[in-house]
Amino acid sequence: MALLPHFTTLGSGPTVLMLHDADGSHLSFAPQVETLASAGYRAVAWDMPGYGHSAPIEPYGFMGLAQSCTRLMEALQGGAVTLVGHGLGAMLALEVALRQPKLVRQLVLCAGGRALDAASEAAWVAPRLAALESGQGMDAIAQSLVPRYIGTGSLPEGVRLASHALSQVNPSAWRRALQALPTFSRGAAELARVQVPVLIVGGAQDRCTPPEALQALAHVLPDARHLSLPTIGHWPQLEDPESFDGALLDFLAESSGRVLH
Repeated sequence: MALLPHFTTLGSGPTVLMLHDADGSHLSFAPQVETLASAGYRAVAWDMPGYGHSAPIEPYGFMGLAQSCTRLMEALQGGAVTLVGHGLGAMLALEVALRQPKLVRQLVLCAGGRALDAASEAAWVAPRLAALESGQGMDAIAQSLVPRYIGTGSLPEGVRLASHALSQVNPSAWRRALQALPTFSRGAAELARVQVPVLIVGGAQDRCTPPEALQALAHVLPDARHLSLPTIGHWPQLEDPESFDGALLDFLAESSGRVLH
């Protein structure tokens, strides 16, 4: 039987499962875990297979990642969950919603979710693979790469956490995740089948996933809205956690009809 991926959890209530990007880990949603738990939700942040203490999977790709995520959702026994995905995690959230629609209540897509075009692959994937091929350690890569993709209004503590999370990633796992990114190929016709409410949040200064790309994604999804945070780059949940968390909690409350604590 396949092992469950490692995860952290805090709080009780409706389950919100957070799926990090290739550049991160469960730490990428550390501020949101506390915020959600305080607001009456069960906050769960996983380590993707191959990351942290989660065992790797073979073959590695979106199908296998979706299966691993589904096993975790079922093991949590909380019914349909809200998936919050960042970057690659946003793509994965959509993949799971298409494969297991009964298990997904709603989606929050942060700085990602659309299939990569050539320009996005050049801006997002190529520099990371190049950094890996340079022979540097992950700490050095994090210290040089993260500052290139943040916004001018980023919270310094959030930038440090983004750098720390990337510095802890296993280089082999990072390579596999980066190579998987361009294989996400869900097009408009398939995305139109996603019937749950969707909140799309991005940074206005994100060079990896610019606002125009996220707005285009919002037009394809049947029930989606797009929020662009000014002066923020590729890590909205860490660069501007106050704005991100406010939008997230408002969306959750509105979608579920709950009253925030």
